[in-house]
Amino acid sequence: MERILDLFSLKGKVAVVTGGNGGIGKAIARGLAAAGADIVIAGRKQAKTADTVGELIKEFGTRVIGIEVDLKDPAQISPFAVKVLERMGRADILVNDAGMNIRKMPQDYALAEWDDVIDTNLRSVFLCCNAFYPALKNSKGGKIINIGSIMSVLSAGNLAPYSASKGGVLQLTKSLAIAWAPDNIQVNVILPGYVSTELTAQAKRDLPTLNDHVIARTPAGRWGLPEDIAGAAVFLASRASDYVTGAALPVDGGFSVLA
Repeated sequence: MERILDLFSLKGKVAVVTGGNGGIGKAIARGLAAAGADIVIAGRKQAKTADTVGELIKEFGTRVIGIEVDLKDPAQISPFAVKVLERMGRADILVNDAGMNIRKMPQDYALAEWDDVIDTNLRSVFLCCNAFYPALKNSKGGKIINIGSIMSVLSAGNLAPYSASKGGVLQLTKSLAIAWAPDNIQVNVILPGYVSTELTAQAKRDLPTLNDHVIARTPAGRWGLPEDIAGAAVFLASRASDYVTGAALPVDGGFSVLA
């Protein structure tokens, strides 16, 4: 049996991380780079992406590039995949992390707000998976890691489009896992719990009782950190997970299992 550490090595692999310039996506990109992968950071904010690219190159010495793309625009997704292949020559790992949230009661959403959340969190995942499918098939061991949420299986009154989108990501993951298993593409989803990011910082400001509620409800007794998600991503990106597909992996400090 080969060495355990070799099973987790990503040397020679190219990983594409949408939303990889901040929060959970950036932590995942760092984890994949630390395991040896070359990285493509995809995001809308060019300056933020450039800063992340520079940080990863300096810290890990792997090849890292940034590509500006608005995943809410379907017309940009196929050209984005083409750019990745032109510049990197291959794509072995796709991490769909780009996401957003708008908190309101269901009756208060404008249709445009519903569409923004669904298009960003769910439609773009489907379109990115399809756009990169040929490259992942050609890699003869492709990996797709979708980022869902504990709200893929739980919910709240002010999260209707977010919960719907993340529930959709969970079911999409299962469908793609079945469809693409013959192509040796493993498709899995990580379900982060309450993780301290820019998005949840705003939630803490909007909901003064949220911080205490999360700490009290989470058996681990704390909020997650973006870095807590990185190890799960490295596992699902590596050969160590070659017989894992269609799985939903909660990384939530036990939040979702507490009765």
